[in-house]
Order: sequence, then C-alpha cells, then structure tokens
Amino acid sequence: MDITESTDQGVKVAALKGRLDTATAPAAEAKMLALLEGGAKVVADLGDVHYVSSAGLRVLLKAAKQAKAIGGSFAIASPQAPVREVLEISGFDKILAIHPTRDAAVTALA
Repeated sequence: MDITESTDQGVKVAALKGRLDTATAPAAEAKMLALLEGGAKVVADLGDVHYVSSAGLRVLLKAAKQAKAIGGSFAIASPQAPVREVLEISGFDKILAIHPTRDAAVTALA
C-alpha cells in the first residue's frame, strides 16, 4: 500500500492506494494516527483502495475514535463501489463521515 500525504484548506489528506488489509493495516494505522496528532483534521482518501478487510475497517474506526478523543476530525472520501459496500454492510457508513469526493470531505472538515 502506498500512502501519499497532502494538505488542502488546512485539512491533512492521506491518499491510500492498494489493499487495506491485514498486511497493510499496521502502516496505515500508524500514518493515520500520526496525521491526527495535535487534533488535526484528516481525510482518508480511499479512491485508489480496491479492497478493505476487517483489519482495514479497524484502522478507519480507530482513526475516527482517536480524532474524537483529541478534538480532531476524521472523514473518508471517494470509496470505490466494493469498498463502499463493505462500509455499508458493516454499518460503518452510520458511524463514520463518508463523502463521495475528496473535495467534499475537505470542505466538510475545513
């Protein structure tokens, strides 16, 4: 998995590419938690993630909980259809902020 960082309107964006699974979850979690330090606003752009496992879901949930605990914000952007389906089946679409595009997510958090 590749993770590219950028900042847009004061919001940190982590663009993930590849699979978010057991093998890649530890690195993704470390990156998300590091970006959230200091109560930052963070968007996880999943536009190039084609698969997410339960380990990947745990990373997203942990990032959202950490953001809430430290006064930051966390949102998901651009999930592809298979990833969105996993988010919906697992009920994560009810507890995480999910936006159709990166721009929409950044605007919501900015």
